[in-house]
Amino acid sequence: MTSTKIPEGCFAINKPCGITSAQVIRDVQTHFNPSKLFKPWVDAERQRQMVESHNQRKKRSKKFVKPVQIKMGHGGTLDPLATGVLILGVGSGTKSLGNFLACTKSYEAVLLFGRATDSYDTEGKVVAKKGFEHVTRESVEEAMGKFRGKIMQRPPIFSAIRIQGKRLYEYAREGKEVPVEIEERPVEVEKLEMVEWMEGGTHEYHWPEAEAGREEKVFADKILHFGTEITPEPEVTAAGVVETGEKRKREVVDDDEGFDEDAAQSPKRPKSSPATEAPPQSSPATAPQPPCAAPACRIRMTVTSGFYVRSLCHDLGLAVGSLGIMASLIRSRQGDFELGKNVFEYSELAKGETFWGPQVEGMLEEWTTELAEAVAQAAPMAGKVAKGEKGPSGGRYADGDAVKVKERQVEAEDRERRRNSSSVDA
Repeated sequence: MTSTKIPEGCFAINKPCGITSAQVIRDVQTHFNPSKLFKPWVDAERQRQMVESHNQRKKRSKKFVKPVQIKMGHGGTLDPLATGVLILGVGSGTKSLGNFLACTKSYEAVLLFGRATDSYDTEGKVVAKKGFEHVTRESVEEAMGKFRGKIMQRPPIFSAIRIQGKRLYEYAREGKEVPVEIEERPVEVEKLEMVEWMEGGTHEYHWPEAEAGREEKVFADKILHFGTEITPEPEVTAAGVVETGEKRKREVVDDDEGFDEDAAQSPKRPKSSPATEAPPQSSPATAPQPPCAAPACRIRMTVTSGFYVRSLCHDLGLAVGSLGIMASLIRSRQGDFELGKNVFEYSELAKGETFWGPQVEGMLEEWTTELAEAVAQAAPMAGKVAKGEKGPSGGRYADGDAVKVKERQVEAEDRERRRNSSSVDA
């Protein structure tokens, strides 16, 4: 008897800008599903389905049986605007993804002053404007001191978080009061520094051109107290009629542009991706957008789970007497996965399996080896942790409790069962 090696585990990919984390998974599956590398996994999964109980097979209608796809998930979403480390789990590796939510993460973000948007970044619609002439590097660095260490942070008010079954932005668009106060959450900023200051007119970043409806602006100001004046913005139709009041309110309510739940608060974007989308149609040349007059700064941080970088940009803008939005975001590290060291480049998928196959296989083998070592080390710790003693934490296995130790053991056992099911006669 010989055993066919089944590639499973976790690896990290450098997510490109402009697509959701879920789309990255779909793109990767498109390459993995028909590949030689993952054929043993697909064959083992088909075999598993074939040995299901008779009742289970009987319940499943043939027309609903889908082709076998590589089982995948991610260990913490990134907004479409963001790039950087996105951890992917393959097969039994998906069971370890929950561990990464507790890992520390490092980010590099660009903060642009003078505007607030519904999504707290440049992908959203402007809900408020405020002066920025007084904002200096020194004032921002001084204000940053308030955001280091253990702090309380409020999630973005226009986020996909639900309150009494309804998303916050739905309250805004319907002109209704939020029934309960949006609670702040404890987070920790282990490191926060400014690495670049950019005076207005010297950088590539711009405010969004789209503006939110008046009801959304009033909603935002009521909760966040921007201190900005909000005036009606009537529109004139082709017939010269000024539209205000109820008709404009209905337009705001009927606007179905929502937020991508997978991307956690970022506005929905088309599901095309750099690896699959058709070349854009040529269009008449347009005048280049003039430089933004507001200053911007690049900041780096290391934070704990549950931290919103967009909220930091928003809060920092308010702290210096202006407004702020996130114009760029890179996740440079999550756990032990770090850009430039052990992260697979998304663009390499297009080069074919002969190029990406050995890289992915090597990353999964490394994960398998480290997992086996972690399970071996964790077993003696299980009893201690059950008594309240802390086990090892950090890196790829940031758990240190008896529940996670058990998860590791279950995963290892599951991998062994899958190997046995794929064994063939020599």
